[in-house]
Amino acid sequence: MNITHAVVTGAGGGIGKALAAALRAEGAHVVLADIDAAGLAAASAEIGADAVPTDVADPAAMEALADAAPGADLVCLNAGIVGGDVGVPWEVADDDWDRVFAVNVGGVRNGLRAFVPRMLDSGRPGHILITASLAGLVTFPGGGAYPVSKHAVVALAEQTALALDGTPVGVTLLCPGAVRTAMMHQGEEPADVADAALAAVREGRFTVTPAEWRAAVTRRAERLASGAHPGIPSPS
Repeated sequence: MNITHAVVTGAGGGIGKALAAALRAEGAHVVLADIDAAGLAAASAEIGADAVPTDVADPAAMEALADAAPGADLVCLNAGIVGGDVGVPWEVADDDWDRVFAVNVGGVRNGLRAFVPRMLDSGRPGHILITASLAGLVTFPGGGAYPVSKHAVVALAEQTALALDGTPVGVTLLCPGAVRTAMMHQGEEPADVADAALAAVREGRFTVTPAEWRAAVTRRAERLASGAHPGIPSPS
């Protein structure tokens, strides 16, 4: 698809900033959104894109973002947080649990509610890129609320793709592994993740996963289907 107008949430750094930079380099008009006003302003100045400070967990703020980005044909619902508690689920503080879900799951839901009706009303081809995580496809014993929220994002993206089947609006689910961002200081470069995601958007592929983890994703599905006890995931 020819992307002319795009919106990227969580664009103050990491994958979001890399997505925005790649889209601008291709000539698209891009609107950046992030709750981090300073990071957003810096990214906006560096990339040469419009900026709208936005808390994705606030439905009204997402509606305002959609109003500020009319005609968007690519919406990247990328914003996400890890949370402060990364242990076992029953030890995660209530406030931390609620905030992680409000941003990671609520941010996607709010984005869909704000943008999908507008995209469908336009009648033009469009696409939604939803960032989840490898942690939403395989399960580790720790990680706090983050991996649980990303499993929910995977289901939300699948549900959305099914609901939009037969419309001009497609869906791609990005599930990267470790990425060098503010959340983590090792892994793939954000630019490489962004390039893979945008290639999948153009090819109409649904899921983007690290090649070395695909066997682990398959093994998890087989264990669930067979009733076997979960296993600790590892790359192929």
